[in-house]
Amino acid sequence: MSTHPIVELTSSSSWAMIEDKFSPFAKDTLAKLVKFQTEEVTPALRVAYASLPDDPVQRWKTVLPVIADLKVKARKVGLWNLFLSKRHYPKHGVDLTNLEYAAMAEVMGRGGQFASEVHNCSAPDTGNMEVFARYASPEQQDKWLVPLLNGEIRSAFAMTERFVASSDATNIKTSIRQEGNEIVINGHKWWISGAGDPRCAVHLVLGKSDPNNKDRYSQQSIVIVPANAPGVKVIRPMKVFGYDDAPEGHCEIVYDNVRVPLSNLVLGWGKGFEIIQGRLGPGRIHHCMRSIGCAQHALDLLLARVTDPTRKTFGKYLYEHGTVIADIAKSRAEIESARLLVLSAALQIDKFQAKGALKEIGIAKFVVPSMALQVVDRAIQSFGAEGVSQDQPLAHMWASLRTLRLADGPDAVHIQQIGQRELKRAPAVTKRFAEVKKKENDLFQKYNIKAPL
Repeated sequence: MSTHPIVELTSSSSWAMIEDKFSPFAKDTLAKLVKFQTEEVTPALRVAYASLPDDPVQRWKTVLPVIADLKVKARKVGLWNLFLSKRHYPKHGVDLTNLEYAAMAEVMGRGGQFASEVHNCSAPDTGNMEVFARYASPEQQDKWLVPLLNGEIRSAFAMTERFVASSDATNIKTSIRQEGNEIVINGHKWWISGAGDPRCAVHLVLGKSDPNNKDRYSQQSIVIVPANAPGVKVIRPMKVFGYDDAPEGHCEIVYDNVRVPLSNLVLGWGKGFEIIQGRLGPGRIHHCMRSIGCAQHALDLLLARVTDPTRKTFGKYLYEHGTVIADIAKSRAEIESARLLVLSAALQIDKFQAKGALKEIGIAKFVVPSMALQVVDRAIQSFGAEGVSQDQPLAHMWASLRTLRLADGPDAVHIQQIGQRELKRAPAVTKRFAEVKKKENDLFQKYNIKAPL
C-alpha cells in the first residue's frame, strides 16, 4: 500500500493504477501540493470569501489579500503553472504530463476557484495561456503570455453571445473586419468569465471575419483585445443561481467599434475554430478533474455530518436512518468510476493530444458534472436547511457544477457527438456478427445438430 499523501484525499486503488506513470518530480510536486492545500489553502477559503465586500461596486475592485499572499507562497515552493505541460509547450511548460496534472487538479478542485487561482491554474487563464503558448506570435507571447504566466494579470475568453444559440459556435455574429492596418470588432457577448476582475488586462475575442466563406468552420477568427481598449463596455456581471463569483465574474460585454492593430490577430484569418478546439480539450478535462475533487470534498462533508454525535435525531446517528449508507456507497462508487474515466482521457491526451482523445473527453464532459451534482445533492440532504445556506459551501458547489453542464458545450451536444461516433462502428459490428453467424452455421452442419430458431 502506497504511503503517498494523495491517498488521504483520493483513493489508494486509483493511485495504485497511475503511480508508476508519475515521475519522481511529479510525485514530489503532488505531495507538496497536498500539504500546501491542506495546511495553507483550506484554512484560508472562508477568510477569502469573508474578505469580499458586499458593496456591489467595491466587490469588483477587490484583490483578496489572503489569496494574493498564498500565490506568493505557492510560487516560492514551485507550485505554479502546473497545468502547462512541458511535453506540449517546451518553452513555457512545467515538467508534468496531463495525467500527472489531472491528479493535482482534483486536489485543487476541493477548494473551488480560489484554490486553483493560488497556483495560477484557474480558468479562464489556463485555457488562454495555452492559446498564447500554442498559437500566438513571439511578440504576442512577450506582451501577454509572460505576464499571465507570472500571475501579474488576468484574462477573459469572449465567445458566448447574447441573442444567439451559442452552443453552435458557427452562429456567432460578432464582426471582426480589417480596415487598413487595424481590426475593428463589433459584438455583444455574455457569460465572459474573468472579465470582472480588476486585474483582467486582455480578452481573446472570437468573431466572424469571413461570414460568406462556404466552409462554416473557416468563417471565424480570434483577436487579442486589451481590456481597456476604447469601446470595450462591461455591461453587468451575470449571476449563477444568485452567485456572482466576484471578483472574476461572468460578464455581459459589448464591443462597440473596438479597434486593435492588425498584429493582434491570432494565428491567422479563419483560424478561430482550430484555436478553440485546441483550447477546449485540455480545459474540459481540467474542469472534470476539479469536479471530482469537489465531489470528493462533498462526500467528506457528508461523512463528517452523518457521524457527528451532536446531530443525532430520534436517538440515532444520521447514518442509521433511511438510505444514508446507500447514498455513501453510491457516491463512492460514482466518484471512483468518474475518476478512472478522466484519468483515461488525460492519458489519451498525453499520447495523442486533444484531437486523439475527443471520445474520452466528450464522455467525461457529460458524465462527470452530473455525477458530482448527485454527490453534492446527497451531501446537501444530510445537512438539511443548512446545506442550502451560505454557512456551508455545498450550495455554491452545486451552482458551479450545474453550470458545467452548459459551459464548453452543453451535455446534449457531447451526448449527440458520442452517439454519432458510436454509430460509425455499426457496419464493422454488423460484419463481425455476420462472420460469427456463418461460422456458427458451419459448426451446426458439421456436428449434425439442428439450429434453434
